[in-house]
Parts: sequence; structure tokens; C-alpha cells
Amino acid sequence: MVEALANFSTVWLDPWLLFLTAAGTLAGIYVGAIPGLSVTMATSILISFTFKWPVDEALALIAGIFIGGVYGGSRTAILLNIPGAPSAIATALDGYPLAQRGEAGQAIGLTTVMSVFGGFVGILALAIFAPVISDFALLFQSRDYLLLGMIGILLVGTLSGESFAKGAFAGALGVLIGMVGLDPMTAEGRFTFGTITLMGGIPYVAAMIGFFGVAEALVQLHTLGMPAIRQQIDRIIPRLSDVRRYFGLAMRASGIGTIIGALPGTGGDIAALLAYDHAKRSTKNPERPFGEGAKEGLVAPEAANNAAVGGAFIPMLTLGIPGDAVTAVIIGALFIHGLKPGPLLLVETPHLFWFTVGSLTLANIFLLIFGLTGIKVFTKIVECPKAVLIPLIIVLSAVGTYAIQNNPVDIYWMLLFGVVGYFMKTYGFQVGPVILGVILGPMMDANYRRAMIGARQDVGTFLWDFVSHPISLVLTIGFLTMLLSQTPLWPMLRSRLRWRR
Repeated sequence: MVEALANFSTVWLDPWLLFLTAAGTLAGIYVGAIPGLSVTMATSILISFTFKWPVDEALALIAGIFIGGVYGGSRTAILLNIPGAPSAIATALDGYPLAQRGEAGQAIGLTTVMSVFGGFVGILALAIFAPVISDFALLFQSRDYLLLGMIGILLVGTLSGESFAKGAFAGALGVLIGMVGLDPMTAEGRFTFGTITLMGGIPYVAAMIGFFGVAEALVQLHTLGMPAIRQQIDRIIPRLSDVRRYFGLAMRASGIGTIIGALPGTGGDIAALLAYDHAKRSTKNPERPFGEGAKEGLVAPEAANNAAVGGAFIPMLTLGIPGDAVTAVIIGALFIHGLKPGPLLLVETPHLFWFTVGSLTLANIFLLIFGLTGIKVFTKIVECPKAVLIPLIIVLSAVGTYAIQNNPVDIYWMLLFGVVGYFMKTYGFQVGPVILGVILGPMMDANYRRAMIGARQDVGTFLWDFVSHPISLVLTIGFLTMLLSQTPLWPMLRSRLRWRR
């Protein structure tokens, strides 16, 4: 171990590797800020160029892209209400109202610091608790992932203002969209109407860009004549008092992000959503209401989705199981370089583990540097005349959508979802739950099938498994409590409990 750490420290200070990590982080920030250009896509493209590179150089560049890309999605979420990535959907809920108040600079500065804080917590967990957390993640069964997905969908009530019914409808609509395509078990078409085009499903990025980008552009047409809001960018670095105030929330959100990131098949989007819900439930006196510019609504999701990066590396390096889509791509790269991620990785190549920890740490440091620079240029986007900005948003949305699969049909889907999203916003429906439904729907479907197969198609056994295993029981109680809290019975139950006391 001592020899491995010595080799790691020598490689860590290599100028070329430092440059690759910095370049990857900077590129990741701007790739993540562009809707449609996902971190997974950028990593996949990079790996194709790094096949013949030494493994250290490839991992340094990929670590930078990963860290920067997860954070970059918050930039456009705050400035334009268009999340650059699904993990930034929760950030847009309070970030965009802050930009409308002229506080985009402060919002971006706060998200940068909290993203870096969450990133360090996730990396520390990777370095110290990797074997423990990976063993805990192995205890999760298909029914537990199903419950996590159901809890995520249920959280739409939190994201949808006062009307839980509207949020549930939006989430169900997203699940319906996510079900389009071939059945994962039987390979039969679902909601395809005999059309070959729908066999591959509807890309969630096209739905995300349509519901957020195009819909927001159409909504802004109603305020075309209003002057642009001047942004206050005199103070970007958060005050020390604010950092102290949100430290506890950031720590709790980072813990949520690390654990959720370590669960195979989950990712920063679920982590950010759960952290946002935790912030809303645990914050008693926010400066502003949630959804109207509460800074707690920025701190929690940004700390959580960056902490999920370190968490996602835990099952990848220790078990050979990807924590999310990006680590699945990285596993392929490691195999190409002749490495075998899994339990023997720490024994046969311990230096690689510590090099990965060091690269993520360096990328997080560069994220702080690059994240606090260039904000003045970014905030100028909001100050552009809307007659220029709105067509630019639609053009960039079309380009980003087409870049996914080079398929012009995706652009038609984007425009359709944009019109649907416009009417949803007009009548008080939130579009965030729709995207969450699109993302979580297929995961719920696949895990429901596996859980039912494990119960041998017996409904009684299937339901009994939810209360006969500790993890499933805890998640079931949490799900039922959340469901009950959204009904009129909850205030009555709380009042009775207080009366008995």
C-alpha cells in the first residue's frame, strides 16, 4: 500500500496529467451546459480517441469530463431554465427564479462551491468506505430499485407546487412516454402503433429539450416586449456566513448523493431529486419559499449530484458493476486497457485505485477554479434581447437534439414536446416530473419484471417480499409515509398525535 501511494503521488504531479485533468474539467463544464450533449456522450467519444493512450492519461481526461459535466448542467438550468443534464432539473426549480431576480451570479457561485463540496465528500467516501458501501449496495434487490423509482415519481408532488394531482399526472405522462418502444423482456412493441420509427423508443434528451427548452421559449413570447433583467455579478464567491449556514444541509445532501450514486443503475438525477425533497422537508424557515428562489434548493441538489460521482465509482472499482451510464462506459475503457474492474482490482493494481481518487480530487479542484470564472460571460446570456435569445434557444435545441442520434425525427419529437410543455405550463403543470417519469419509468418497469420473476409470478410472495426484508421494509414505510403525506388524512393524523401528547 505504501509503495502504491508513493507511485500515485509521483504520477499525481506529472504536468501532462495535470493538464489533461484540467482540460477535461473545462470541457466537461461547457459540454454539460449544452442541452443534448450529455456527459455519457462526451465520455464515449473521448474513449474512442484514448484507446492507444496509457491508462493513466485516459483516466485523467475522463475524470475531468465526468466532474465538469455533472456540474455544467446547472449553468443553463439557472440562466435559461433549461437543464443541461437530468441531474440539473432540481437545480432549475430555484435557480431560474434567482436569475429572474437578477441574482444569477450569486446562484452560480453558490452552486459551484456546493458542487465542489459534494464532490469532495463523494471522493472521500470512495477513498475510505469503498468496500463497505459496495457491500451495502449489493444488498439491494430488484424490488428495492422499484421502490426507489416509485419514491422518485411520488416526489413529483414536491416539485409541482400545491397540486399533487397535477404533479402525479405529469409524472405518469413521463412514465408513459418512457414505455414507448420494444419490451425489454419480450421484444414486443409497446405503443409503437406498428411504426418502425418508434421501435427504438423516444430519446429522453429530445423530451427534456422539448419540455424545457422549446416550451420555455414559447412561454417567453408572452414577455417579448419586457426589458432584459440586469444581473448582479459584483459578488460571485458566496459569503462565509452562507457557507456556514448551509454546511449541515450540504453534508446531509452529499451523504444522500454518495449512497444513491453507489447503487448500481441510479445516478445524479435521483440523488438530486431526493436531496431537494430532503431540503424542502427539513428547512423550516428558508429566506424565500421553495420554487421562488430558495438557496437551499440550490445547495441540496448540487451537493448531491456531484457527490454521486464518487459514489458511482465505488461499485465500478470494487465490484465491476457500473454505478451509472458514465461508469458503464469507463468499465469498457478499463477492459480495453487490459484491466479487470472488480474485487481483485485493489489487490492486483492498487495504484490505479489511488490514481483514480487523485484524478477526481484534482478535477474537483479545477472545477472550483473554472466554475468561478467565466460567470460574467455566461450571465450575459440572460441579458440578451429576447427577440434574439428565443430563436437562438430553439436553434440550439434543434442542434442538440439532432446530435443525439443524427435523426431528424427527434427534432419533430422535440417540437411536439415543446408545444405540449407550453400548454402544460400555461395551465399550471410542471414539466420537471414528466422528464423524471421518462427517466425512471424504464428502470421501474425492468425491476418490476425481475422482482416478479424472483417471486415466481406469485403476487402474494411478491408483496410479502416488500415487508420481509429490512431494506425493502424501510423503503416501503418511506413510500407509504410520503404517499400519506400528500393526502388530506395527513394533517388530521398529525393533529391527533399532537392532541394525545
